[in-house]
Amino acid sequence: MDALIIEGGRRLSGHIAIEGAKNSALPACVAALLTDEPIILRRVPQLRDVSTILYTLGALGKRVVRNEGGVVISGDGPLSGEANPYSVRKMRASFLVLGPLVARLGRARVPLPGGCVIGARPVDLHLRGLEALGAHIEEHDGVVDVSADRLRGARIELGFPSVGATEHLMMTATLADGATEIANASVEPEVLDLVDLLRSMGAEIEVDERTIRVAGSRVGAAEHTLIPDRLEAGTMLLAAAIARGEATVDDVDPEHLRPLVDALRSAGVDVREERDSVTVSAGGPLRAAAIETAPHPGFPTDLHPPFAALLTLAEGTSRVTETVFESRFTYAVPLRAMGAQMSVEGRTVTIRGVDRLRACAVEAPDIRAGAALVVAALAAEGTTTLTGLEQIDRGYERLTEKLQLLGATIERHSI
Repeated sequence: MDALIIEGGRRLSGHIAIEGAKNSALPACVAALLTDEPIILRRVPQLRDVSTILYTLGALGKRVVRNEGGVVISGDGPLSGEANPYSVRKMRASFLVLGPLVARLGRARVPLPGGCVIGARPVDLHLRGLEALGAHIEEHDGVVDVSADRLRGARIELGFPSVGATEHLMMTATLADGATEIANASVEPEVLDLVDLLRSMGAEIEVDERTIRVAGSRVGAAEHTLIPDRLEAGTMLLAAAIARGEATVDDVDPEHLRPLVDALRSAGVDVREERDSVTVSAGGPLRAAAIETAPHPGFPTDLHPPFAALLTLAEGTSRVTETVFESRFTYAVPLRAMGAQMSVEGRTVTIRGVDRLRACAVEAPDIRAGAALVVAALAAEGTTTLTGLEQIDRGYERLTEKLQLLGATIERHSI
């Protein structure tokens, strides 16, 4: 078993280049199912979740060639309509293959998904949307069977602006007969990145506030560079802030980080923005803050846990309200073990700032809670041993090396 050994109290400084967005890479890879022609993706992060989706595509019959800078996905014979149960139950994004397979083959069989345990995250929005497009759905023993003689465009109104459902239905609609309108759609930067890829493939897509219109069309070969990972960038900025340092994330879009930048400033952190970089400087005291997660352009739910870690050392009482995933608070127990004063009631965590955190042995329960524990350990007194790295590895490439470049005392060891 691997563990991170983190000695807290080191001031961080320097520059870090940010990888391509994991949450863009996963649906972009799935989009390759829409055509046999090659899809070339650049700036693809080397992450466990990306490996899982590429394995899923390979098992479905796609040819996958991966190199350090990206991936090429092309046709390699007939597609299978049955997804690998292991990969789908391991990672929720693998469920996105369902609609594109039905659009290509007229049928598909996919297990219900797995992934981080941070709430119910039902797939009913996905399935209702597919039904609206003309699919017939049967569910039994944890498996979904979907068939359609021909998918037809329709108006679909999402009950919640779900990222996954928006991406899933948008991809599927590119091969449906006629036009599809998705109302109350997600407009996260990663969703709009997928729009750009699909347009490069030949799809006709319009985005008007929270409405996405897709005209069914033939799609084919394309090349696309993924947007930078705003969640990795945000985590690195929070790490520097809690370590009372000054650090810059390069090769990012500051507008993607706007909700975090505003929250950091409210917590007393100085933030400077350039055309493609953001710098934090945190020499002064941290102040209590109140944030509420929401679909973009609101505060991103995936940055809630590491931001909560920062607030454990802020003067006064802070509150973080979670509106997206009801079980996002898996970080609370291990942070309390490190000396944080926090209580969870319903969808809100109340955090009373303390003077210091103390190192101890903790385990990452999911990707973003793991990031919160790394952030906290960088400021804790003593040496923290953090296990559960298989979770952190799903979302952060070369995290140890990047923090070392900023001056952190952090090593990865087998224990």
